[in-house]
Amino acid sequence: MSLVVRNVNKSFGDPPNQILKKINLEIKKGDLVSLTGKSGSGKSTLLYIISSLDKPTSGNVLVEGKDLHALNEKDIHEFRNLHMGFVFQFHYLLPELNTIENVLMPARKTLQEIQLEQRALSLLKEFGLSGKENKKPSQLSGGEQQRVSIARALIMKPSYLFADEPTGNLDSINARIIMDLFVKINNEYKTTIIYVTHDEDFSKIAKRKIVLVDGEIQ
Repeated sequence: MSLVVRNVNKSFGDPPNQILKKINLEIKKGDLVSLTGKSGSGKSTLLYIISSLDKPTSGNVLVEGKDLHALNEKDIHEFRNLHMGFVFQFHYLLPELNTIENVLMPARKTLQEIQLEQRALSLLKEFGLSGKENKKPSQLSGGEQQRVSIARALIMKPSYLFADEPTGNLDSINARIIMDLFVKINNEYKTTIIYVTHDEDFSKIAKRKIVLVDGEIQ
């Protein structure tokens, strides 16, 4: 299984401002990849395109042989839910739900909440959140909230985990905890992880580091 990016270009605005230029890339199953570069280099735009959350102006993204951007809206939502997990700079937990309910949110879409409850509890224990199952997000620290969002991203056992500046809102101690979790997830579950970071030390944790400069891979 691999993720293949072919001749991807992305432009915004009128007249068009080209953000990504002829990106060609292959990411193999089980890879741990960092996307890095200066602000405005196109790293987050590339992540959003390869994870199907944004469309390229031209080019293709193939995941497990499927051309993501050729799928209709229903099929892409289903594919995402079954094969992809997402972690953002902000945790986006629902304030009215407790920890376990937030983790199980993706399972609601496929009516698997009951079947996956034990997995949710196991992930929370693994991430040092035992005893926090019934806490609301407002009762958790920033680092704890981000770990809940990672558990939520993993509940459906995705093949791919995409993360956009996952440590951006955290202090250095919690940021290190999150990055150590990514390494653990990659090693133990063989989840393919692709993450954007501007932190040089965190970019080096990856097995493979991709540097973007002005919309091109260096």
